[in-house]
Amino acid sequence: MSAYTIHISHILAEYFDEMSLMLLATLLVVYGDIINKQVKRTLAPYHFVIRCILFVVLCAFGYGALTVYGAPFVHHLFNYIGYEYRGLAFVVAFFALGLAAERRRYI
Repeated sequence: MSAYTIHISHILAEYFDEMSLMLLATLLVVYGDIINKQVKRTLAPYHFVIRCILFVVLCAFGYGALTVYGAPFVHHLFNYIGYEYRGLAFVVAFFALGLAAERRRYI
């Protein structure tokens, strides 16, 4: 088993940075509507122009910053997993997000 997991990690090793970014972006797609609903409730009493500006700021800068600064953090978290299991952990994380998307009826 370990020989297979090492082989998977070796194949995917050069893509761990990109996979961290993909994982975080997918996480935001699956659960971003929860954030948007909360922001919508919070901004409901304000004027339309204020709501519109704050929503654009949230989407452009909030999600952008979360993606740019969160992806290295996700990569850092995966570095705590031993190299021989890291590639498999990424694959399992993507399948888990796929299951979450299925449960939330995105697929």
